[in-house]
Amino acid sequence: MSYAIQWVRSLVFNTQMYVALLVIGVLFFPWALVSRTGALMACKSYCVWVCWTAGWMVNLKTEVRGTPPEGAVMIAAKHQSFLDILMIFKAVPAGRFIMKRELLWAPVVGQYGLRIGCVPVNRGKRGAAIKKMLADVASGAQRPGQLIIYSQGTRVAPGAKKPYKPGTFALYRQLGQTCVPVATNVGVFWPRHGVYRKPGTAVVEFLEPIAAGCEQDDFMTRLEREVESRSNALMREAGFDPDGQG
Repeated sequence: MSYAIQWVRSLVFNTQMYVALLVIGVLFFPWALVSRTGALMACKSYCVWVCWTAGWMVNLKTEVRGTPPEGAVMIAAKHQSFLDILMIFKAVPAGRFIMKRELLWAPVVGQYGLRIGCVPVNRGKRGAAIKKMLADVASGAQRPGQLIIYSQGTRVAPGAKKPYKPGTFALYRQLGQTCVPVATNVGVFWPRHGVYRKPGTAVVEFLEPIAAGCEQDDFMTRLEREVESRSNALMREAGFDPDGQG
């Protein structure tokens, strides 16, 4: 399939994806307004829709490996594009994210994010941001489900390097819960910027859990080593060399 044809198909896919966001958001809004279950079902429906349409519109399949957690755990994931958000949320029963505060102003996304219990955080002074994040998480600690944090704090392109942020350990220590690392290769197919969606199989993989109670150095070293090494392996499987960046 030529690049030009795939680019046009990608444009059509992207357009319908944003239309679907608005349509599903409006249809579910009355239920979501009175029930968190309604908000969760709206978000799940959108994730299913995008993954399904990606499969036949741009020939981008999605695959979840490992065992998605079902109980109250923390998930520390690799973040490469919007697609890994959808795939992780679709795979777990009641996910909620640590998300950028700017997303509160995004149509549909911000309103539904709050309804499912996402925790908005400010970028800026690290100490103040972590302190506020922990306080907000503590205030919603009674919410059931899986709290998802992106340990590098933002989307990171395949092959790029970015440090893991200490807020991940602060959250792990405060929650006192098992942490489930997640690796991915989705950025190979669905980049951070641009229209083009590459055909193939995008994977998110739930890795071996890290038990509660680890010390900071041990936890951060293990988390980064396992997520990065497995993500690199998944990217190589997809035909991308993260060391050679191509």
